[in-house]
Amino acid sequence: MALIKRALAPSACAALLALLMAALAPSTQAQLAAADPDWKESEAPAPPKFNTSGLIGFDVNVNSSMRWAVDPASLAITPEGIVRYVAVAQSPSGVMNAMYEGIRCATGEYKTYARFNRDSGWSAVGAPNWKSMAEIQPSRHALALAKQGLCTGSAPAASTRDIIRSLKAQ
Repeated sequence: MALIKRALAPSACAALLALLMAALAPSTQAQLAAADPDWKESEAPAPPKFNTSGLIGFDVNVNSSMRWAVDPASLAITPEGIVRYVAVAQSPSGVMNAMYEGIRCATGEYKTYARFNRDSGWSAVGAPNWKSMAEIQPSRHALALAKQGLCTGSAPAASTRDIIRSLKAQ
């Protein structure tokens, strides 16, 4: 820090310190939210029906040939701060997978409640657990969705209308 102080004017040093503090704030808030012993998730409703004709695409990985989208009609924000949605992944050959999931912006976690199969419909995940979006996963679609509109920092977007607007603007 002494080197920085000598190289930068006092106002620039203060600005740098403020930037560092702001960068650390979301992770601190997430840790506090994770430690909240009173937080309880409401029961997730059954997976919603979804329509592939009105999907909104979103970017996950530029090196992947999979196309990702979310059904805007499936978006819901719960009172305890979970954003629930149906995400759809489609391969270049046309194979489609869908997941009914939730994101908890306050802790940077996601949960898969059910998976969809064209032949058998929705299949509930036995014991869905919250998983960190920061960990390396086979697919980082939940993190991409959070960053592209489901979350505003460590809080859910203000409304599903705001989420749809943000996703369409990408």
